[in-house]
Amino acid sequence: MQTKRHEIDMCTGSLAPKILAFALPLMLSSIMQLLFNAADIIVVGKFAGDASLAAVTSTSSLINLLINLFMGLSIGANVTVAQSIGHGDTDRAERAVHTAILLSLCSGVFLGIFGVFAARQLLELMSSPENVIGLSTLYLRIYFLGMPASLFYNFGSALLRAGGDTRRPLNYLTIAGIINALLNLLLVIVFHLDVAGVAIATIISQYISAALVLRCLTRETGPLRLDLKALRIDRPVLGEIVRIGLPAGFQGIVFSLSNVVIQSSINSFGDIVMAGSGASANIEGFVYMGMNAFHQTCLTFTSQNYGAGKCERVDKVLLWCQGFVIFTGLFLGGLACFFGRTLLGIYSPSPDVIDQGMIRLMYVAAPYFLCGIMDVMVGSLRGLGWSLAPMVVSILGACGLRLIWVATVFQIYHTPQCLYLSYPVTWIITGGVHVLCFLFIRREAYAKAAAPTA
Repeated sequence: MQTKRHEIDMCTGSLAPKILAFALPLMLSSIMQLLFNAADIIVVGKFAGDASLAAVTSTSSLINLLINLFMGLSIGANVTVAQSIGHGDTDRAERAVHTAILLSLCSGVFLGIFGVFAARQLLELMSSPENVIGLSTLYLRIYFLGMPASLFYNFGSALLRAGGDTRRPLNYLTIAGIINALLNLLLVIVFHLDVAGVAIATIISQYISAALVLRCLTRETGPLRLDLKALRIDRPVLGEIVRIGLPAGFQGIVFSLSNVVIQSSINSFGDIVMAGSGASANIEGFVYMGMNAFHQTCLTFTSQNYGAGKCERVDKVLLWCQGFVIFTGLFLGGLACFFGRTLLGIYSPSPDVIDQGMIRLMYVAAPYFLCGIMDVMVGSLRGLGWSLAPMVVSILGACGLRLIWVATVFQIYHTPQCLYLSYPVTWIITGGVHVLCFLFIRREAYAKAAAPTA
């Protein structure tokens, strides 16, 4: 299959080098996105104090809760386009591109309006402390003004990934990330805008990255080309995007809901624990994004190869991605713990905050590879077009067990350590069930792929 210079042929040739060539730019892109938030946190922690640091870090679980449904739909768009390309159905791929982009714009506007008006009430439901809630509300309201750009970029980059391109999204995020860091320094240090300054810097960067993706898609040739005049919702394609993406998004919402419950429990320990946990969570985010690149790679490679009917390559994709994700999780998680105090010191000079951050790193970052194993299994299942089963398993396993843990074990051992222990315990249980689901679904999916089309 002939591909463009920036795209990867996923359906022929050796898999390992192509998986790495796809995953590494994706990993760097994800890390660049995290740097948006890290730049906010570092500047606030250094120049605005612990209350402002807690205000910014404590909003991440709420932000994820609100955007995960729509991010799930971007997964549906990725799978739909990738399977269409693998099957050689360019017309369906083109219809999916235009449907997905219009869906992202409508979703972004809706979510932006909702977030601006509901920010304070949502933070109150999370038991945000009085000395933090005002700053958190201001940060959230400004942040959500960037939702149209954020969702457009994420849907657009998902479409580019479906075609095998992870390099150009990395370039765009590099440009936006540099601008974000410079604006943070200007607005917080020079203009003393505190949390408002970092929020403004973030949304400006989001609109820049969205504009670059828009320029890219409109200049594309082939099935990924975006014609703004042709934007419309294709109902059969939308149904496929929703069938795959809605369970993924709903799973993300429930995951985030369980994290919001845990964040609310962390809030009960005060702003020092909140700041330490938030800084640690931000460091963990880099480990997670390193692993998540292989989840996204497994999803896209599986989708294209399954669409092309090459089921033997689907098995190999899963094995290679599992090997890479385990290595990445162990390596990055180990680095996070080994250099933990130095890294946490970037976020806050407070010894108490650093101590609290180290506690969380040891309980969450060190065994994080378990989460990677779980996510790669989910990526393979969704790439095969099965999205409901991993959603149910994840909700009952990771999320349900986590909430039960908070309601039972945490009530007996009321410590931050007990809260953090819920993560690795639920990863082990849920990952094991995902493996069993894959072995069961694999037979039916491969039989369907081998059946002659009418």
